[in-house]
Amino acid sequence: MIRIIPAIDIIDGNCVRLSEGDFDTKKVYYKDPLDVARMFEDHGLKFLHMVDLDGARQKKIVNYRVLERIAGSTSLSIDFGGGVQSDEDIHIAFNSGARAVTAGSVMVKNEQMALDWLEAFGSEKIILGADVRDRTIAISGWQEKSDLQLLPFLEKQQKHGFKSVICTDVSKDGMLKGPAIDLYKEIKDNVPEMFLIASGGISKLDDIEQLNDLSIDGVIIGKAIYEGKIELKDLQSFLTTP
Repeated sequence: MIRIIPAIDIIDGNCVRLSEGDFDTKKVYYKDPLDVARMFEDHGLKFLHMVDLDGARQKKIVNYRVLERIAGSTSLSIDFGGGVQSDEDIHIAFNSGARAVTAGSVMVKNEQMALDWLEAFGSEKIILGADVRDRTIAISGWQEKSDLQLLPFLEKQQKHGFKSVICTDVSKDGMLKGPAIDLYKEIKDNVPEMFLIASGGISKLDDIEQLNDLSIDGVIIGKAIYEGKIELKDLQSFLTTP
């Protein structure tokens, strides 16, 4: 059964969502992200994807106090990303309560550091981040585009020891028009041993069911929950004991 992972994105301490990674489209949904996290927990959800968007832009962790509050006040298993680009940042993230950290931009800008983290903390605690525009890796909160093609990038990092990847199609993110089904099928066909977490575009339960039918391992859901397109109670059928 596919793993359900709700998302909380943070700007200025608020729970927000963007469209296609554009910071000018920011919409604030909750002033206190802890309220949202508790709501998820109350509905039986076990996991949380948290992104420090301020950190992604500033290239260092900014909203670690929010992570600390949520980790200290809920039992959610939190994977954290956004601005983790130094040894100091990753220690701040884990000391603030993250179960895992997503290594995205740092894989492009300082691959050896990320591989050192992988060796030091293990593949359960370091998740590969692959944000994609037109099959090309995007970095720094999706503000920059690299020259790296997605599939060779994933194949290379799997050989380095990464076992899990969060893949976001930036063009789909926040648009509520459905996920990049073909993209995820292509990844699963070419890198089948990777634990693949799909992110971006989820708009209804049928989207989740379609990903589940393709044996996609996990799915991140954000705006669809905040906009009421998916009710938390309707996710119960997907919830399993981790």
